[in-house]
Amino acid sequence: MKVLVDTCVWSMALRRSDVSDVPEVSELEELIKELRVQLIGPVRQEILSGIKSIGQFTRLRDHLRPFPDLELTTRDFESAAGFYNLCRRQGVQGSNTDFLICAVAVRNQMSIFTTDLDFTIFQQHLPINLHRLRPAL
Repeated sequence: MKVLVDTCVWSMALRRSDVSDVPEVSELEELIKELRVQLIGPVRQEILSGIKSIGQFTRLRDHLRPFPDLELTTRDFESAAGFYNLCRRQGVQGSNTDFLICAVAVRNQMSIFTTDLDFTIFQQHLPINLHRLRPAL
């Protein structure tokens, strides 16, 4: 199964100097090796936003280029808005990008790899699957 990776996981892997003991980074590396990682443009934009150094921005941008963006459709945006509205009625708030991630994952039958605990709340109201870390070997 393909896995849609959220910004927080990419940030852990790409912005920290020592990631040797971070299980989420090891899991991301394995998913990359297995060719299961998926990316959407809004997540790419979040990863690249706020970088002060042009050189660092260029290196990070180039590092992400091998991962093509999944095509987003009108249906994805409509579904994301519907998810937003459904959750809001239940007293649950989230960002537009988070609900877009949910919509794209549902349409493509993918799990979501995130450390953002909001997604565990969304999962109570939306038909999403969260990727779980595999046991360490």
